[in-house]
Amino acid sequence: MSYRVFKLPIFDKRANKLFNKRELKNIENMVEKLKFNPYRGKILTYPFFREIKINDKRIYFLIYEEIAIILLVSSSNKKTQQDTINIIKKYLSEYKKYAYQLYKNN
Repeated sequence: MSYRVFKLPIFDKRANKLFNKRELKNIENMVEKLKFNPYRGKILTYPFFREIKINDKRIYFLIYEEIAIILLVSSSNKKTQQDTINIIKKYLSEYKKYAYQLYKNN
């Protein structure tokens, strides 16, 4: 089963500021691999909330198995890691609504 990968509108803006060109290429490769194996990376609190490290930075994503969607939500460096995780956890229900909206519209 193949998953579709979507990004929050702000994801690219943040990633472009945080990652260099080589790392951005690694993110593209990671996204392709996630489509076929969404349960890569480290579990954060819930099995559907994960992070993947790229050098000293992280990409955060949510897996919606029932609709086969992966939502890339944010990125951070080590310094802002916990704050970023806390914000994502705070808005989990909003992200889920957004993912289901994507599912209906695509």
